[in-house]
Amino acid sequence: MKGYIVTAVWGLIVWLFATLFFVLFGDRVLVSPGTNHYLINIVLLLLCTGLVLWGVTYVYLLFDKTKKAALKFGVIGTIIGLALDTFSLSNHQFIFPKLSDSQIIAFTAWMSFAYALYLLIPVMIYKKRSL
Repeated sequence: MKGYIVTAVWGLIVWLFATLFFVLFGDRVLVSPGTNHYLINIVLLLLCTGLVLWGVTYVYLLFDKTKKAALKFGVIGTIIGLALDTFSLSNHQFIFPKLSDSQIIAFTAWMSFAYALYLLIPVMIYKKRSL
């Protein structure tokens, strides 16, 4: 059980970092869907997200040496993040006051794909380390 608490704390930190990034910079980095630069913008955000998640997963693996640590990190982190994002999106007017409604939609689109990455990247790292 103790290992899951540590993993949950890591998931909380990842969620907090991502949320604070969009609280501080969301109005500058999120483009409304349907605009000319939306696709390029969301792809760049997701590429950066993937790189950060890859790095964070490897740092996590320095602390958790169990065989399936990467998988545990991806699943627990996604559970924590999705649960907390339910609250943050439900209260977006307070948590993301600088974002317009269309930017909230862009954030939600980014978030949905980012959680797919949060599951996929640890699986890829686990497979790579298992070879």
